[in-house]
Order: sequence, then structure tokens, then C-alpha cells
Amino acid sequence: MDYIDYYKVLDVTKSATEADIKKAYRKLARKYHPDLNPNDKEAEKKFKEINEANEVLSNPENRKKYDKYGKDWKHADEFEKAGYDPNQQQNRQSGSQYSGGDFSGFGGDFSGSDFSEFFNSMYGSGRSRSQSKYRGQDFNAELELDLKSAYTTHKQNLTVNGKNIRITIPAGVENGQIIKIPNHGGPGVNGGPNGDLYITFNISNNSDFKREGNNLYADAPIDLYTAVLGGETYINTFDGKVKIKVPAETQPGTKVKLKGKGFPVYKKENQFGDLYIAYTIKIPTNLSDKEKELFEELAKLRKS
Repeated sequence: MDYIDYYKVLDVTKSATEADIKKAYRKLARKYHPDLNPNDKEAEKKFKEINEANEVLSNPENRKKYDKYGKDWKHADEFEKAGYDPNQQQNRQSGSQYSGGDFSGFGGDFSGSDFSEFFNSMYGSGRSRSQSKYRGQDFNAELELDLKSAYTTHKQNLTVNGKNIRITIPAGVENGQIIKIPNHGGPGVNGGPNGDLYITFNISNNSDFKREGNNLYADAPIDLYTAVLGGETYINTFDGKVKIKVPAETQPGTKVKLKGKGFPVYKKENQFGDLYIAYTIKIPTNLSDKEKELFEELAKLRKS
């Protein structure tokens, strides 16, 4: 049996992490998937090799055996019982045979073949191999929303790969967030399961609010007279206007927290962040002569 370098098949190094292997597998599986390469025998062969490599390297125990015994990793337990140490034997080259003992009783066929013994055990050989079931390709899509739309749970229609689907978007979704819609990817091969649909949200913000997580931030302008004498003002929220009291002698930049008036917490019903407002003072303009006179009198009083 020829030695197949599974790391080379997935284009990763031996130091690759499980995440690296998963990422590489998904990328290559999409590239060589039979649905995207109809009647391409080379792509079909490559796709099967990629699946085989992933089956081995994504399993920590199998990967450990493969790293030690190479093409004969399935017989690791038998080798170890027989005292066979591959580090002391020069049998790791492609097509080499171990001459230190008789392993014919292991049940393996060590003769050359187009695919490894493990591949044949997974998918069968010859005619039966073409009937193997493969998972469908995952699809990726982007969805544009504005901040107000992301504030409420709602439904939207999407067209993905020529197919219309209707999805529910939970309130509180964040910019850049990715959600998975199971079984809405490409169809499986030979009765295999469908792939999944991954949606990335791009949320634009044309509102007066700044969002940080579940909290919102905004400026609240008040006139000079309300700031000095106190009074009431109305604050805009996504649920409408809220009336709040303004203490006398309120200074510019004073911050007020409106509890529960922020953004909804994703998939947490009736839970919201807070709204933080900062007061800005509007200085009156186009003063009349009488108003200027009164301000001058006020200035004299403040200086006396």
C-alpha cells in the first residue's frame, strides 16, 4: 500500500491545530466537491482523498497513530503488542516492507493500491465506492441590515443558490455575527446530508445612537434655560420618546443612564442593555435687545 501524506493532502503542517485542519478541510472540500466538478474524475479522486485525510487527522487518537505508524496506522495496537518501534526501523519510505517479523495475521493487505486500506474500509472499492454518501457543500451569504431592523425580531426572505428561503432574524444580532441555518446548504451526494448555510450580518448605523454590545450611547441637547433652571426634556429611543427630569444647574457633558432602554440581548427575551445619554447645552442665538439687556444684568449680578 502506497504511503499517503495526509498533511500534504490537506496542505497543512504536522504542527497544525485541530482548528487549522478543520479550516483546511472545509476549504478543499468546497473546491473539489462533486457538485462543483461534475464528471471530473480527478476532482472526485481528490475529494475522496481529502475526506480520508480529514477522517484521520481530525481524530486525535487516529492522528497520533498515523504520526507514528504512517500508512499502517490502523494496525498500531498489533505493532505495539509485537514490540515493533517504527523509530528503529527504516520502513517509512513509500512501498517499503518491515522484515523483522511476520504480520500476516494482522488482517491487513500491505500491497500497493490507488487508495489506502483505510480509504477502502470507509468507502468500499470499485463499484461500491461510487455509491458513498457525502455531505453537501456549506453555503455562505451576507445580509445587510440597519440598526433599527436589528433591534427587533423579524423575518426576511433570502435567495441562496437560486433557492428562496425565509428566515427569522433574532433581535440583538451584532455586526459581523455569523449564524448557521442547518441543512440549507448544498444537497448531499448519494443520499448524504445537506450542507449548512452560514449568514454573516453587515449592520449599518444611520441612527443617532452609538452601539457598544447591548448598550446605546447618544447626546441629548437641552436649552440653556432648562440647564440652568431645571425642567423636563424628551429623549429618543428605539421604542419612542421618553420624558425625563433635568436637575437645575445641569452642566454640559452630564451623563444619565436610562436602564433597560438599550439594545435587546441576543436570544434573551425581555432583556435589554442600557441607554447612556450625555447632555449638550444649546446656546441661544439671534438674541433680541431685551434678551441681551437681561443677560448683561445677569452678568453684573454674577460679578458683584
